[in-house]
Amino acid sequence: MKSLLKLSLTAFCLLLPTQSLQAQETTDYTTSTGEVSPVSLIISLLIALLMIVAMWKVFTKAGQPGWASIIPIYNLYIWCKIVGRPWWWILLMLIPFVNFIILIILCIDTAKSFGKGVGFGIGLALLGIIFWPILGFGSAQYQGAAATPKI
Repeated sequence: MKSLLKLSLTAFCLLLPTQSLQAQETTDYTTSTGEVSPVSLIISLLIALLMIVAMWKVFTKAGQPGWASIIPIYNLYIWCKIVGRPWWWILLMLIPFVNFIILIILCIDTAKSFGKGVGFGIGLALLGIIFWPILGFGSAQYQGAAATPKI
């Protein structure tokens, strides 16, 4: 009799759904659907447009075509040309971690090319959303490539 009771109890436990034996609730209460808010999308697009126009103005001030600022890789080539760095610095921008250092150097050279200081160049690198429009829409004039040795 005891063995029959053990067998029936074992069979009963095996037939139970495993979720009913767990102490966890399996209902998913997440509210994230993966959709982007229209307000954040509009703000992001406006920021991107501001940065495109600011870079366009900076390139134009430096005597380069403004449309070059929106072409990937080519804009790095023109940027190196504006600050007086060799074209192969574009290759350095492809190396992880090195590209951060090169970016900061290019921003500092850009600031110097427009008559600004090192602090402004670091601002271009770290707070570009503020400093690129100041450089593009401000009164700064292009004074020549800063990295080119003066003879």
